[in-house]
Amino acid sequence: MLSKRLEEALNKQIQIEAESSQVYLSMASWAEVQGLEGVAGFMYGHSDEERMHMLKLVKYVNERGGHAKITTLKAPKIEFGSFQKMFEELYEHEIFVSKSINDLVHICLEEKDYATHNFLQWYVAEQIEEEALARTVLDKINLIGDDKGGLYLFDRDVQQITVESAAMDNPQ
Repeated sequence: MLSKRLEEALNKQIQIEAESSQVYLSMASWAEVQGLEGVAGFMYGHSDEERMHMLKLVKYVNERGGHAKITTLKAPKIEFGSFQKMFEELYEHEIFVSKSINDLVHICLEEKDYATHNFLQWYVAEQIEEEALARTVLDKINLIGDDKGGLYLFDRDVQQITVESAAMDNPQ
């Protein structure tokens, strides 16, 4: 049985994961309009992944005797200026999500809810990978600079940059 404090914190994380899905979806749409089909595909895929993270939390809260609440979401930005700025914002967003997960883990320890602590370890590992992925992509973008040919190649290749390959490029 979840404590009320932990149930509320998990519901906040459900909202964050849903908003993350929307952030990626907005970025996908923006990239598609800019003609960056590879970046758009990358972002659409990650939007789906964030939604799965949310659903995993919803099911967990409900299975543990709580009530997962589906709430209003904050609308994401729809303009990003440049694809470099967009990926910088994405990296900052992933850092924010990691902090939120870490705060949840801390509450689990305070509440002595070791089952939820164990459940959240998947999210801790996932966020390490997500940050590594965003950092890897940002490093590649910074290498490209204003080179249009480099942007073309990056857009073509970005869908092959996976969470696993990013983790290999950025060992902790």
